[in-house]
Formats: sequence, C-alpha cells, structure tokens
Amino acid sequence: MPCKKNTTKPYDPACHIQRIYVHEGCQDLPYTREILERAKHIPTEIIADNTVPDLQETPYPHNLNAGKHHLLLCRNKGHFFKPCPGTKEYRCCDYQVLNIGMNCPMDCVYCILQAYLNNPWLSFFVNIDDLLDELELALGSTSQFWRIGTGEFTDSMALDSLTGLSKILVPFMADKKTGVLELKTKSVSIGNLQDLHHGGRTIVSWSLNSPSIMAREEFRTASLEERLTAAAQCADWGYKLAFHFDPIIYHDGWQEGYSNTIAKLFASVPADKIAWISLGALRYLPALRTIAQARFPRSHFFHEEFILGLDNKYRYFRGLRVEMYQHILSELRRHVSSQTCVYFCMESDEIWQECGFPAGAAKNLPEDLDKAVQSIP
Repeated sequence: MPCKKNTTKPYDPACHIQRIYVHEGCQDLPYTREILERAKHIPTEIIADNTVPDLQETPYPHNLNAGKHHLLLCRNKGHFFKPCPGTKEYRCCDYQVLNIGMNCPMDCVYCILQAYLNNPWLSFFVNIDDLLDELELALGSTSQFWRIGTGEFTDSMALDSLTGLSKILVPFMADKKTGVLELKTKSVSIGNLQDLHHGGRTIVSWSLNSPSIMAREEFRTASLEERLTAAAQCADWGYKLAFHFDPIIYHDGWQEGYSNTIAKLFASVPADKIAWISLGALRYLPALRTIAQARFPRSHFFHEEFILGLDNKYRYFRGLRVEMYQHILSELRRHVSSQTCVYFCMESDEIWQECGFPAGAAKNLPEDLDKAVQSIP
C-alpha cells in the first residue's frame, strides 16, 4: 500500500503501518482474521500474550516516531465504555468515550497522547464482541441520551481501511434511540461509510485549524480541502457532521488563518447538517512540552507564555484565550445554523459569559448538545 499524497486516491494514513503484531490469544478471533486478510500485504508477527513489540533500537521519546508504524492487535482487558476524562474545575459536556485502541498513525506536534502513553506503538482492540456487549448494556440500561465517541485515545477513522470498524459500529448504532456515535478524525478514510445503514445515529466530525497550523504542526494528516471535501461527501450520504477547532493555537496571522478556515468550511459543507462545533484553546500537561520539543525541534508555539490552570494543564493567559474565542465566534456566527450548538471544551463559566454567552449556557451544555443532534434531519 504505497503512501503517496499526490495520487487520485484519498490519502490513507493506514498505509504507514510497516508491521502488525498479534497477541497469540487473539489470532483465531474472526475479527482478527478479517483484519489480517485486509492487511495481507503487511508483514505480521504473532507474539505471546502479555508481551509487546520490540522497538528497543530507538530511545524514548523518539521511539514514538517508530511506534506509529507498528500496530498491535490485542484484547482490551478493561472497560470499553467510560466517561470522558474531564475535570470538575472546567465545564464538561458529559461525553462518553468508547475506547477502541491507543495511539494514532498521524503525528500532531500538540498531541496530548505523547504525554499520556506508556508505550510507543499503535494498539487496536479486537475483542469486538465484548465491546458491543458493553455498549448494548449501557445504551439499554437507562433512558439517558448518550453522546459517544471513539476519538479520545486514537483517531476514529485513520485505520478504518484496515480494521473496518465503522462497518460494525455504524449499523449497530442505527436503531439505538438513546445514543449517537461520533467518529472524529483528521483523515479522509471514509470509504467504508458509503452505503451503510446509519439511521441518523452517527456523526462524522473533523478537527480543523488555521491552515498554517495544519501545514506545520499536523503531519500525515489530510489537508483542509481534503477534510472538507470528505465532510461534504458524508453529508451527501446522509450523515450528520461536527467540527472541532481544538486546539486553537496563537501564531502570526491567527485571525486571518481561522477566518479563512471558517469561510472554507461553510463554502464546502451545508450548515444545516452540522450538529455541533467546539472551541478549545491549546492546553497541555507539563510533560508534553519537553517531549514535543524533542521530537519536533522546529516547532515554536510552546515558546509562548502560559499559565498553569486548575486542571494542572498549561493554558494561554485568560485575556488571549478570550480574544481568540471572540474572534472565532464572531466568524462562526456569520454562517452557523440556529440548530448547531457552538460551545467551549473545558472552559470556565466565566469565560463563557465573557465571550458573550448568556448566563447558564455553560451549565446547560449537555442538554443543548443532545437537542442539537436530535434536531438535525
């Protein structure tokens, strides 16, 4: 599977996988066999359970570079379905995470996973029956409406051409009245979504940024134009859409950059298909700066001034965050549908109000998101 961006075929980050490792106890699972059949062009190695791929030739943190080319198929021995790891100090949206694996073949300088992961390789969980059983139990145990995403610890679609997971999850969710699935990506690996019965219960979403940030800080990802073309295609297939301006990064020309991205977004995608748009300024664990600067010495945005927030993450000073939020909000409000929920990810109620949201808007965020997704036809 050659990796070339200048071809007529959509760029697929899964083509960077150089070797697949399979835990011995997983090799006979039907889902494992399906994946390996699709990946028969990639060298495969069976390794004992509870062992790991050997990437010892590269020292930390540079083994994170090598790890993105090595995929481990294994079991998830914990829970698949968990609340999003937010923090009580900032407003959370009650999102639920469906953990399908760890790490991502794409490589963003600001990726928080670099500071979270204790292993460098890609992991994908193949005990799919356990995942579906757990999801079925959660969706059937209460009348609560669940917003569920697979993109917290990995990209939802980057490996989909190999895993085919969307072809399992999207039809599974199609008749579920108490939940909606969000597939969040920076790729354009959407081929498996065509012709699936989704019943309006799947949202396909993309992370967006200023064009210069996407070009300089997001490696092996789809371009802005590619992402928006893929989003328009998904809208044609009847999927609801969402977009995430997160992390918003201060840089020279940031006003023009984010304005250009927003203009291109609404020139490409029907506004009435967008369920929500989130905004979140750059925030990171203290350990991330050292790791990212070692791996990406040409990147400079970590050199700005930051303050340690209540969640023990570094953030821009409040005044700069408000300035960036107000600019992006004003641009979005020129185009956005009244049905779309525009919101902040992990910000205080005071920031919401300072940026022009009415009192109580932050507190009502979970309900507003639920209403938004159910109001999109």
